[in-house]
Amino acid sequence: MDLPHGRRTLFATICAVAVATIYAAQPVLAQIGGDLSVREAELGWIVTAGQLGYLIGLVLLVPLGDMLDRRALIAGHLLLAAAGSALAAFATQLWVLLTGLALTGLFAVVVQTTVAYASDLASRTERGRTLGVVTSGVVVGILGARVLAGGLAALMGWRSVYAVLAALLVVLAGLLMKLLPADPRTAHARYGEVLTSLAPLLRERLLLSRGLIAFFVFASFGTLWSGLALPLSAEPWHLNPAQIGLFGIAGLAGAFGAARAGRWADAGRAHVVTGCALALLGASWLATGQAAWSLHLVILGVVALDFAVQAVHVSNQHSLTAAHPHRTSSAVGVYMLFYSLGSALGAVSTTAVHSAFGWAGSSSLGAAFAFCAFAVWGASRRVAPTRRGMPTKP
Repeated sequence: MDLPHGRRTLFATICAVAVATIYAAQPVLAQIGGDLSVREAELGWIVTAGQLGYLIGLVLLVPLGDMLDRRALIAGHLLLAAAGSALAAFATQLWVLLTGLALTGLFAVVVQTTVAYASDLASRTERGRTLGVVTSGVVVGILGARVLAGGLAALMGWRSVYAVLAALLVVLAGLLMKLLPADPRTAHARYGEVLTSLAPLLRERLLLSRGLIAFFVFASFGTLWSGLALPLSAEPWHLNPAQIGLFGIAGLAGAFGAARAGRWADAGRAHVVTGCALALLGASWLATGQAAWSLHLVILGVVALDFAVQAVHVSNQHSLTAAHPHRTSSAVGVYMLFYSLGSALGAVSTTAVHSAFGWAGSSSLGAAFAFCAFAVWGASRRVAPTRRGMPTKP
C-alpha cells in the first residue's frame, strides 16, 4: 500500500523547514557580519557551524531511527532544533550565534530520519516517487530558505528569520504527533552496537561511491549558495538581501524539474541519470561564473545546478534504500555524512577563495568539485559492486 499524499506532504514540509534552519544564513551573511562585526573571510563559519552540528547528528542521532519510535523521535528533534533557532535569534555575540546554529544543525538531522521513514512506508514500486517528493521538500527548504530569509531580513532584520523558523518547527512537531500513528520499534541491538555497525557500511562499494559523489556534488552546491551573495551584493549590482534571496526561486525551478529523477530511478536508470546530471553540474558553472556582468546567465546556471544536484541526490538515496531495506536510517545517515562534509567544505572554501580571487576563483572551485564527482562516477562504473553475490549498478 502506497504512502498517502497527505503524509508525503507532511514529511516533505518537515524536511523543508528543518533543513532551512541550516541554510537561512546564506543570503543574509553580509547583514549578520555587519551586525556582529564578522570579517568577510570568516563569514563561511556561520553556515559551517550548522553543517558541523549536522555532521555530528548524522553519526550520533540518525541511527536511533532504526531503534526507536520514529514519530516521537522526529517530534523531539524538531523541538530541540527550535530551541537552537531561538538561541540564534537572540544572539548578540558571534559565539552565541554559532552555538545556536550548531545546536540547530545537530537536530536538523531529523530530515534523514524523516526520509528513511517515508521510504520504509512506501511500496517498493513507489519508493523512488516518494523519495522524489520528500527529497524535493529538502531542496525547497535549502533554496526557499533564501527567499524567506531575504524577505524577512529586509523587513525585520536577520534575527526574525530564526524566530519564524523556531515557531514553524514547534508547529510541525505538534502536527506530526496529531496526524501520524505511533511507530513502535523493537530494538534488536544496543545503541553502541548500532554505532559500531556503521563502520562496515563505509566499506561497501555502493555506499562509498555514492557517498563520494555526494561529497563533491554538495561541495559544489555549497560553493555556489554560500558565496553567491558576495558578488551579488557588490559592484555592479549592489543587491539587498531580499533581492538576493529571490535567486532561490530559480533554484527551486531546477529542483522541481528534477522531481522525475525518482521515477527514472524506479525504472532502473539511476546510474545514467547520475552521469548526465554530473555533466550538467559542471557545465552550469560556465553560466554562474559570469555573475560580474550577467544576471541572466547566473539564473540559467542556478537552474541547471539545482536540477543536477537534486537528480543526483534522489538517485543516490534510491539506490541505497533499495540496497538496505532493513537499515534505511543508518544507510542514509552514513551517506549524508559525505553530504554534510561536502557542504561544509564548500561553505568555508568559497568565502575564503572569494576574498582572495573574487567570484572567478569561487566559480573555478565549484567546477573543480563537479569534475571530481564525475570522475568518481566514471571510476565506479568500471567495476560493478556486489551485494550477496549479485551485481548492481553504481
